[in-house]
Amino acid sequence: SEPPRKKNIVSMETKPSMCLSLLPFLFLCFTIITLASSSSTWYDDHISLREVSQEENFNFGKDFLFGTASSAYQILKPSFFLFLLQCSVINNLVVKLMRIESGDLDLMKDLGVNSYRFSLSWARILPKGRFGDVNMEDSLQKVQSKLSSISFTGMEPFVTLTHYDMPQELECRYGSWLNPQIREDFEHYAEICFRHFGNRVKFWTTFNEPNVQVILCYRKGTYPPSRCSRTFANCTSGGSDIEPLVAAHNIIRSHLAAVSLYREVFQEKQKGKIGIVMNAIWFEPVSDSLADRLATERAQAFYLTW
Repeated sequence: SEPPRKKNIVSMETKPSMCLSLLPFLFLCFTIITLASSSSTWYDDHISLREVSQEENFNFGKDFLFGTASSAYQILKPSFFLFLLQCSVINNLVVKLMRIESGDLDLMKDLGVNSYRFSLSWARILPKGRFGDVNMEDSLQKVQSKLSSISFTGMEPFVTLTHYDMPQELECRYGSWLNPQIREDFEHYAEICFRHFGNRVKFWTTFNEPNVQVILCYRKGTYPPSRCSRTFANCTSGGSDIEPLVAAHNIIRSHLAAVSLYREVFQEKQKGKIGIVMNAIWFEPVSDSLADRLATERAQAFYLTW
């Protein structure tokens, strides 16, 4: 049997500021496999979902969705991340992924997957945010083509408006998520996406795991724009105690703006749904003391009750 999972323990009695510093962070890693063929027989130990679905104890139901996922900042370039990180390793991985994307869809179909979640690139659709034009040919048309390909395979697309990526222009102009102006930019971007792609998309996500994003970007400084207090990492500027909360507040306001826009203007005609994806982590106090219980409540509030 599997060993019991360790629980996240939060204590404020010995370290008053450890509420957020104890939060576990999942650093993204992925393996790139260049496929010689989209056929599942390429794998010696491969078992197709279609084969499994024929077994007697397969009872997920015909409406159950099996899915895979990707995000724009991981597979498209250039991006806000690549501009700041200048990471040649990521560049090489991106090139490989862009080459095999069409083969990936064939492989998904062959596996029996019936849904695919991917993110749009805000930076590619609106390189200058509200301060520039929509990138029609290089971005909107490519997304339409991708949605057509997904539809052709019979899979259901789940589309995320942004997975950490954003126009570099907005960071340079006013500090992106640290400035309330970002709400107007995100609403403008969301409106363009709903208008152009809403007839093909029935499941929208505004943000992917923003509770992780604000920690990595504004508390630990490991993700662009790499802001944190010097006690956390070698950041040139930032405030790890305040800025994650400011960024979270502005993301919540932006989420509300996009959801309200969709429900009031687009949902009745397009018949879709919209929500947000959070990274769910559970915390328990290290003791029954009031300080530890309050610390646990704060950790849960920051991570889950957005």
